[in-house]
Amino acid sequence: MLLDDFYTGMSFDAYRYFGAHPREDGGKGFQFRVFAPGAEKVELIGDWNGWQGAPMERDTGGIWSTCAEEAQAGQLYKFRVFQKDGRVLDKADPYAFSAELRPKTASRLVGKSSFRFTDAAWVQSRSLRYDEPMNLYELHLGSWRRKSDGSWLSYRELADLLPGYLKENHFTHVEFLPIMEHPFDGSWGYQVSGYFSPTSRYGEPDDLRFLVNTLHEAGVGVLFDFVPAHFVVNDYALANFDGTQLYEYPASDVSYSEWGSCNFNFYRGEVRSFLQSSAAYWIGEFHADGLRVDAVSNVLYWQGQQARGINIGAVDFLKRMNSGLKRLFGNILLIAEDSSNFPKVTAPAEYGGLSFDYKWDMGWMHDTLDYLSLPFEQRRDKYHQLTFSMDYFYRELYLLPFSHDETVHGKKTILDKLYGTYEEKFAQCRALYTYMFTHPGKKLNFMGNELGHFREWDESRELDWELLRYPAHDSFFHFFRELATLYLTSPALYEREYDSACFRWLPTDSAEQETGGVYAYRRTAGGQTLVVVLNFSTKLLEGMKLGCADRTVLHEILNSDDVRWGGSGVTNPAPLASFPIPCHGSPSTVRLHLAPLSAAVFALSSSPAAEQGKAWTVSGGRYMTV
Repeated sequence: MLLDDFYTGMSFDAYRYFGAHPREDGGKGFQFRVFAPGAEKVELIGDWNGWQGAPMERDTGGIWSTCAEEAQAGQLYKFRVFQKDGRVLDKADPYAFSAELRPKTASRLVGKSSFRFTDAAWVQSRSLRYDEPMNLYELHLGSWRRKSDGSWLSYRELADLLPGYLKENHFTHVEFLPIMEHPFDGSWGYQVSGYFSPTSRYGEPDDLRFLVNTLHEAGVGVLFDFVPAHFVVNDYALANFDGTQLYEYPASDVSYSEWGSCNFNFYRGEVRSFLQSSAAYWIGEFHADGLRVDAVSNVLYWQGQQARGINIGAVDFLKRMNSGLKRLFGNILLIAEDSSNFPKVTAPAEYGGLSFDYKWDMGWMHDTLDYLSLPFEQRRDKYHQLTFSMDYFYRELYLLPFSHDETVHGKKTILDKLYGTYEEKFAQCRALYTYMFTHPGKKLNFMGNELGHFREWDESRELDWELLRYPAHDSFFHFFRELATLYLTSPALYEREYDSACFRWLPTDSAEQETGGVYAYRRTAGGQTLVVVLNFSTKLLEGMKLGCADRTVLHEILNSDDVRWGGSGVTNPAPLASFPIPCHGSPSTVRLHLAPLSAAVFALSSSPAAEQGKAWTVSGGRYMTV
């Protein structure tokens, strides 16, 4: 690492210099370095010296350093910081590679890793998935599954269970909620204290490497949640680190976030280097396939409020960090959790963008769930709340999220948000997920969504796996898997999905006015055309008319009302041929049946009559040549 790069905010490898490292000069023990320019004095304390302060030397740039020959891997340590106002605080190492389990707070010495990755082929084949399916499973490591006594599974125990589950259910990637060290379980990892320390809740750093490697060997990508907006206020961590606002803003009106945590100061080069190096550390040292960057709107705007204006320094930080990570690691995925309308989030920096690869479509998520929470009779007036997503979809590269934030704090789970009776909720949820998996955009679901979870997520206990003993949940679970299979095997649902020519709304017989809940659209790519029809009303649609091209034949390939999934069995088992009656500008019409609160997916083809140049007609829903 070049110190000039560190001070000017250009470093991506500051962790190789700062923190605690086994000595490489032939000596015994560890070399320690910490950046604390505002401190009056800094001492090193640890297991090997009975926690009695050993003086550290300061250079002209505010870096304190020393060697400890007696220090050994596994031992605990801190920096004793003497502030100029007379206070003395024992601080954890900002660049520590491991830490004690909460509520203890010391850093832990880590020797050279003995783990050897075997995922070279996977890493070399990474892509940005633009024309490939991407189905993400968002997971909290401590509450997916637990041991019989209620304790956590370790990284290595998760490696025995998680890859198989993800493959069986056709998830292409897993996205871990923050695995960096944090003091409070209820923050879910979003208030970080150790930006280079895998949380000790589940094991050692090499254990996490083992988990990632195992997932890669199973063909599953791994994303880490990254939190560059804010950090914990605990006095052993970064806050007021050397007696000054070293990592946070000095101005009181922007120093604290809406969560009560400290905002990072993006105008300070050393802070930029710290965060950029943390991002690079997880990708380089743990082979993460990318990062989901949390609370991007709180980075882009002062206090996350557009009315307060754009934070120019923070925007520049995101551009430089993302561009630098791409330069270092190639096709890693950078995904923005951004609820704002800031432009060009997924455009390259050289074109004025932020260089993210994808952006969460929070608008789609809110509009969809708000619409389906409405009483049925109110949906007609909100019809275009569901069509609105396609009005802006091609402005960015969007990912459709049903994340952890939608299953907590009284918001109810995805299933329970939906209006209606127990049976109506399940029927709507099947239709909802048909809509999600056939709507353009990559997919993300929080763990438990696939079970039809009724209880809100609680980080202190595992998912309610016993739900699968009940027919409604078991049927939904298998339907969710069937949808994922359809998504992964249908080029029309992922190839060229960010090309507006590949999506088209289809006309129906005034369903908007009559029911307020019927939608139809076509997806075309990869030599395949699929037609999707949704009925979010309580009306049984018998012989519903759908506008189409001449001599079209529809073959139903999935219906959410199939009895296999717990439905009533209103399906379209025979091929449906069009007949030459115009429908809202389309030259021909197909008639189909659709149960209340259901969805159907059809493969589109031309009739044999069209191919043979013969006349044709329809009888009993089947095509016939005449």
